[in-house]
Amino acid sequence: MADIVVLFDFDETIIDCASDSWVIDELGITDRFNELLPTMPWNSLMDKMMGELHASGITIEEIEDVLNRAPIHPRIVPAIKSVHALGCDLRVVSDANLFYIETILNHLGIRECFSEINTNPGFVDEEGRLRISPYHDFKSSFHGCGLCPPNMCKGVVIERIQASLSAEGKQKRFIYLGDGAGDYCPSLKLLEGDFMMPRKNYPVWDLICRNPMLLKAEIREWTDGEEMERVLFELIDTIITKEEIGSGQLISSDCKLQNIALSAHEDLLPTLPVPQ
Repeated sequence: MADIVVLFDFDETIIDCASDSWVIDELGITDRFNELLPTMPWNSLMDKMMGELHASGITIEEIEDVLNRAPIHPRIVPAIKSVHALGCDLRVVSDANLFYIETILNHLGIRECFSEINTNPGFVDEEGRLRISPYHDFKSSFHGCGLCPPNMCKGVVIERIQASLSAEGKQKRFIYLGDGAGDYCPSLKLLEGDFMMPRKNYPVWDLICRNPMLLKAEIREWTDGEEMERVLFELIDTIITKEEIGSGQLISSDCKLQNIALSAHEDLLPTLPVPQ
């Protein structure tokens, strides 16, 4: 099972909103944000907004409270816990920021499920102010990808992960879940035998549908947390079955997967916000 790497986007994939917009709207500075939006890059603007919030007396604890109220489908957390329990290597590849992501994952009790978080830096400085900066320092060097925003090329991240695992002599199967336009480039980096899970009727789905033959990976769409969970288990089962047929051992992992999947499907609920 350690031969499967599951890569999650964060906004609109793990949580059911765009985290930057959620914080801006919930803290009542949407008009100011929209006023400044045409004047500077997104990460620079978010850093400036965090500075203005700090200057107005908004504390880190208040920002954390907002993040912990971010909406999430009730099947997401059980799905992540179950896939981690199966031994899959879970990683985040997101254009949000580290402070947002770790705050929410810690609140949900699933931070330890992820071996790596690839995202824009976000940290609290010595003055108690949240600082946000780009993943790629585009002012000094450009990542060279025409598909991605200047601050982060997720395709570069995927290639680094692939190269790192290859250098260790590990042959892995990748499953990538995402929704945004920034998830299109990494979908093109996936290989035959990998799986791309685009969120249906979101930007990455629209881009893939223009010419799905450009992807080497198999495409399996999803619409909400319940369908994500079901499709993800199906793909893991497919990978396990192929591996076990190849090795002549076709029993134990299937049983384990069925037991965990059945447990994860108990008590389905409607979409709810993150519990306090």
